[in-house]
Amino acid sequence: MNNPRNTIQFDEGWNFVQKAITKLTNILEGLPEPQFTTQENMMIYETIYNMCTQKPPYDHTARLYEKYQESYVEYILTTVLPSLNEKNGELMLRELVIRWSNHKIMVDCLSKFFHYIDRYYVVRLYLIPCKEVGLLTFRDLVYYKIKGKVRDAVICLINREREGEQIDRVLLKNVLDFFVEIGMGEMDYYEDFEEAMINDAAAYYSQKASIWVLDSSCYDYMLKAHECFRQEKDRVSCYLHPSTETKLLKVRLKRLMVQFYAKFS
Repeated sequence: MNNPRNTIQFDEGWNFVQKAITKLTNILEGLPEPQFTTQENMMIYETIYNMCTQKPPYDHTARLYEKYQESYVEYILTTVLPSLNEKNGELMLRELVIRWSNHKIMVDCLSKFFHYIDRYYVVRLYLIPCKEVGLLTFRDLVYYKIKGKVRDAVICLINREREGEQIDRVLLKNVLDFFVEIGMGEMDYYEDFEEAMINDAAAYYSQKASIWVLDSSCYDYMLKAHECFRQEKDRVSCYLHPSTETKLLKVRLKRLMVQFYAKFS
């Protein structure tokens, strides 16, 4: 912008910032856009700084804080959610990993542009910091919308692996890391998935055990149970959270041993 030290009307300043946000989302979408230069980054920051430090009624801090969040909302509703909703299963999981990675880049970039708002306005009014606003918006608009589909798709992949199919473990690790990261220090969101996964594992091993007791000797049954134990420990080490190990192995042992004692004791 020309001479950013002059008084900046809100529409004038926001149009400039909006162009930068559009450029950023274009980059994230893989559209042909050059990367931000150091000079561009400085001009965007200075424009926001100047809009926040002008004397009333030209102090636009409050409106900028609102528009900051609205930028995430608009991008998620018009681009991110449609791209996720049109996919299912493994393709949807891959899209989620990409979208979450891009969103973190977007939050990191925009929170730097709006850093001055964090330093004074947010601190003074005890508001949510800009970076947290960006992450919470993804949680509220994306996670809560698709968590059931994501959970079911992950459990489906785990069961396919239990049946001997080779799956993309890196993908699963990235998705389960998303459950941890979206909690921002809390494990509630991962534990929601974990509970569903363990319940499914209980049903899976109950079914397997009821079949094995019909066509296996005591020795063969124990071999199969031991192999399941080894495989579940391997899953935990590869893509599940370490806190899951004890719970998962406990339910597996319980389901397999109930059938074992019913037949062989």
